[in-house]
Amino acid sequence: MAVPKQRKTKSRQGNRRSHHKLSGVSLVGCEKCGQLKLSHNICENCGTYKGREYVDVLKKMTRREKKAKEKELEMQGQEAAPMSMEELSKK
Repeated sequence: MAVPKQRKTKSRQGNRRSHHKLSGVSLVGCEKCGQLKLSHNICENCGTYKGREYVDVLKKMTRREKKAKEKELEMQGQEAAPMSMEELSKK
């Protein structure tokens, strides 16, 4: 059975493992709503990908969630151009 003649130093061990680090997640802003999302994925906020709507976000929400979402959009609308959920799904 093979046995190493000498112990490897910590620096050699570190040099060997230097490329094992994890890379960070790259987030991209949605073209329609500006929400951060993973690249090459459907936006969870408005349900679009590459300018086309693939998921109708309003169907999945209850009344309470719709009102909360519209209030949230109104608060953001005061800072920027106002857009309701219906406008987001129509674009």
